[in-house]
Amino acid sequence: MGLKGLVQLFCIVVTLVSVCLVQLKAEDAYKYFTWTVTYGTLSPLGTPQKVIMINGQFPGPQLDLVTNDNVVLNLINKLDEPFLLTWNGIKQRKNSWQDGVLGTNCPIPPNSNYTYKFQAKDQIGTYTYFPSTHLHKAAGGFGGLNVYHRSVISLPYPYPDGDFTLLIADWYKTGHKALQQSLDSGKSLSFPDGLLINGQAHTTLNGDQGKTYMFRISNMGLSTSINFRIQGHSLKLVEIEGSHTIQNMYDSLDVHAGQSFSVLVTLNQSPKDYYIVASTRFSRKVLTATALLHYSNSHSPASGPLPSPPAYHYHWSVRQARSFRWNLTANAARPNPQGSYHYGKITPTKTIVLANSAAIINGKKRYAVNKVSYVNPDTPLKLADYFNIPGIFSVDSIQSLPSNGPASAQIATSVIPNSLHDFIEVVFQNNENTMQSWHLDGYDFWVVGNHIFNDARCNRYSYGFGEWTPVKRRSYNLVDAVTRHTAQVYPNGWTTILVSLDNEGMWNLRSAIWERQYLGQQLYLRVWTAQKSLSTEYNIPANVLLCGKVNGHHHP
Repeated sequence: MGLKGLVQLFCIVVTLVSVCLVQLKAEDAYKYFTWTVTYGTLSPLGTPQKVIMINGQFPGPQLDLVTNDNVVLNLINKLDEPFLLTWNGIKQRKNSWQDGVLGTNCPIPPNSNYTYKFQAKDQIGTYTYFPSTHLHKAAGGFGGLNVYHRSVISLPYPYPDGDFTLLIADWYKTGHKALQQSLDSGKSLSFPDGLLINGQAHTTLNGDQGKTYMFRISNMGLSTSINFRIQGHSLKLVEIEGSHTIQNMYDSLDVHAGQSFSVLVTLNQSPKDYYIVASTRFSRKVLTATALLHYSNSHSPASGPLPSPPAYHYHWSVRQARSFRWNLTANAARPNPQGSYHYGKITPTKTIVLANSAAIINGKKRYAVNKVSYVNPDTPLKLADYFNIPGIFSVDSIQSLPSNGPASAQIATSVIPNSLHDFIEVVFQNNENTMQSWHLDGYDFWVVGNHIFNDARCNRYSYGFGEWTPVKRRSYNLVDAVTRHTAQVYPNGWTTILVSLDNEGMWNLRSAIWERQYLGQQLYLRVWTAQKSLSTEYNIPANVLLCGKVNGHHHP
């Protein structure tokens, strides 16, 4: 090739790189929204009740983004109580200022507003948003949040012909204020009255025969695990909370409180209508909600019995959870394969074991972690930390290992200190006879406590049952565990996660079962470095709301 040919080739390469850069730049878009939060009266289960609506919608508007989109969302609170939204699964890179929980943000007063500004940085997947204040989640105010891939990043499956977002929630006919009063008085919530799919007891999804659709399934409920299935159709699992998975086929999926899944469904059956079914799991009384999958060329209604739920309970669910595997060769939001990060070869810098429990404190029912029941102070922890306000929280109030002594549970504002770039092992120890579900803001994590170990002596799987001990590390999956933001813990069992603490901030670690969260089963991880830099954390927002002991302070 002569000099002229080399010059031409160089020009072609430069042009292609320039086009790619322009395309990437164009896709880092700014999207502006104005949402108004109000009460409305609807009858989701046939009885008129007050619900929380956003822009007159229940559920709220669907937030569809592309990786790296910047969101500027003005939230106007027209309720009679302070209000916040949190963005469940959005990592808020370097930006816990926008996390929307009471440990990071002052709630928006009635007849006031706050403008959230955040980026869906290096993420794809199915997520949600919902109220973090009081028991507002029991009245609605939630919605779907989907982050689609950039055009320059390939998908590990053919692009679907369309997608459906399904928000499945257990629901009470009782108003959220009455439910909150019940908890405040020391009583537990009763079993929910029903299940809703997209805020309704019945809904219809329309598709064309022969086409393949993405179903984005999220459990928005307060407490119950659900099983999801579609009559006559298989579910191809492709993504869990931003993590591309090995594409196994399932007849049904267990979705625990706070979790999200994406499946591909091909409409390959004869043209008619088919039942979409969600039902509660692990409950004496089984609640069921149905929707219809309508083929566009259908002339026949859905018929036959509803597809049955799994015949077995916990062990079936455990085995299914173990079958979820990280797709090591697939890209996620970035060009490099997911499996290029070899998490299993990193030695944890610390181990934290968190044991949940129910407790009676001052004559009322509470929930605790390592015998500490969390209470929200009037001043958000993040702001107290920033303004150096003492006495708001203590990093000594909770131990990183549970105590087996006789000491009773106590109330405190519990924070566990960590250094930026720590790599930690967290064990959730559940000694209660109930399902647990744990969520961490600001991160996803590897659920490694799901490695199959068959104990031939008792012919049963020993996944996470009993008391965790260091020897259990031998059963960890250190190769292809999925990353996600919410992990279930089975009764009288344990689940282990590994977390790379590469996101500075104050991050909420909480029960996704809302009664337990409200009554103290939560804490915060303070991820901190002494070297202050915009490369690790953004500055405090200019429009930050101030309250409690930081009210009246000025930005340094």
